[in-house]
Amino acid sequence: MVFSSLNFLLIFLPIVLLLHSVLPFKYKNIVLLAASIIFYAWGEPVYVILMILSIGFNYMSGLVLGELEDPHMRKRQLIFAVAVNLLLLGFFKYAGFLVSMINAILPLKIEFRSLALPVGISFYTFQALSYVIDVYRKKVKPQENLLNFAVYITMFPQLVAGPIVKYSDIELQLSNRKISRAKFGQGIERLLFGLSKKVLLANNLGLLYETIQASGSRSIMTSWLGIFAYTLQIYFDFSGYSDMAIGMGKMLGFTFPENFNFPYISDSITEFWRRWHMTLSGWFREYVYIPLGGNRVSMPRHILNLLIVWVLTGFWHGAAWNFILWGLYYGILLILEKYIFASLLKKLPKAARHIYTMLLVMFGWVLFSNTDFGSMRTYVGTLFGIGTKGFLDLAFFYYIRNNLIILIMGVLCATPLIRNYIVRCSRKKPEVTSAVLLLLGILSIAFLVYGTYNPFLYFRF
Repeated sequence: MVFSSLNFLLIFLPIVLLLHSVLPFKYKNIVLLAASIIFYAWGEPVYVILMILSIGFNYMSGLVLGELEDPHMRKRQLIFAVAVNLLLLGFFKYAGFLVSMINAILPLKIEFRSLALPVGISFYTFQALSYVIDVYRKKVKPQENLLNFAVYITMFPQLVAGPIVKYSDIELQLSNRKISRAKFGQGIERLLFGLSKKVLLANNLGLLYETIQASGSRSIMTSWLGIFAYTLQIYFDFSGYSDMAIGMGKMLGFTFPENFNFPYISDSITEFWRRWHMTLSGWFREYVYIPLGGNRVSMPRHILNLLIVWVLTGFWHGAAWNFILWGLYYGILLILEKYIFASLLKKLPKAARHIYTMLLVMFGWVLFSNTDFGSMRTYVGTLFGIGTKGFLDLAFFYYIRNNLIILIMGVLCATPLIRNYIVRCSRKKPEVTSAVLLLLGILSIAFLVYGTYNPFLYFRF
């Protein structure tokens, strides 16, 4: 079940919100846990057992870390907890990839039956890891209430696509939260805004990209149009789901961290990664980059730290070489910006820096979107005139004519212009803003009823 499905929007979510709002507080977490398990079991019921095991193990790990006094024993317990979580994630997400790599390198034929990836395992494993590490660091106290801890791990609004919520973000809200009419209304508006981004923009832009990618021979400009469409699609797909998660969190009384801050207005790759998937970047910074020494080390060690973090970031996204290459690509770019391009970039006009950033980001999405190296090589080639129909073809004008409104709206909505306008309107005429968002929500549901194209790009992570 995904957020942009009719079953979720018209049946599951209304029932959960109704029960959550009418029952006394002592039952709210029970409702939320039951709803989260049903939501998770909808796709693959057997993996509920895996999640329950993760909850039990990390709950006990937190209690043990809280009780231990000896530093060496605490460190051993932490290493054990981290290792078990990573082994769990590694077995289900990366074992097949590693076996195939071993078979390719060595004269072996290890047989491994591929397993369906448990939905959201990357997200809830990272949340569990942040919890046990923060308990070890004594940043948070162990959660003694098993129900509250289970809700933290399983909470359905952010289970499958984030944002990645640290335990400290919602520790107090798990046991004491208030849902005001204003907060509930803000949640509805955020949910509808995210749904509109996903259904009205991301889906149509994705259809354009897939059409161009499948078209075979094409011109240079058509290839760039295709990856431009994908660049907008993945932003509206992922940020739309994050908006929906944050909105649902508000309706349930929670405040989740923001995950996107208009990354496509950045004028450097460094700034881009301060604005894109901020909770993932923050997680790697706090739990990997800083423990490695961060930037308080020699230049060679700092470069190594950055490469480690970004290869891991790419690998987190999927068990495939293209994701590792994508992570390495950004690691190298960030190193170059830090040590070579910094002074040069400062001298360039802001517009030139923005163009530089967007071209590199768009090229990065070619690496990200093509899991097959053959298709990746072909698409990269067409961007630079290899195997194309020349610089421009009639197909380019055909795609522009049929998708002009979507492309313009995509560009506008990827900047703060629309958001700022909505904020100003909501202050002066809140009823008009609410009516427009409600209309967009109805239009989105109509598209879901009559449409057939509704992918979810981050569902596989």
